[in-house]
Amino acid sequence: MDIEAWVWWLIGAAGLGIPLVITAMPEFGMLAVGAIAASGVAGLGGDLVAQVLVFVIVSVALIAVVRPIANRHRFQRPELATGIDALKGRQAVVLERVDGSGGRIKLAGEIWSARSLDTDTSYEPGQQVDVVEIDGATAVVL
Repeated sequence: MDIEAWVWWLIGAAGLGIPLVITAMPEFGMLAVGAIAASGVAGLGGDLVAQVLVFVIVSVALIAVVRPIANRHRFQRPELATGIDALKGRQAVVLERVDGSGGRIKLAGEIWSARSLDTDTSYEPGQQVDVVEIDGATAVVL
């Protein structure tokens, strides 16, 4: 029983898929795609040199193009701020006098405890303040 070359390439692609799943290294997936491309060349009647060249070119091209993009996205911070980070820099309205020892503000539709960043400064009800940071359950305003 003689197995055709394209079948061997597909077996190789499946074999490269196993370490991809086990190690989560995307490079194995890129090599598997190269093997599938070589299988296509073999199925169209290409000789062994053409098959190997297609495998190498497709695999190297995918690794050279996709890997840097994936690395760039892996280390980027998400652009959408959530939780406490989403509240920093927002404006709030003073509900009860805010000074260095405390007070109340309305921030993002909720009532928060607040204190002034500068202990000598106080804000009266109705004034707009900027949230500088969140310290526990207290907004620090300026």
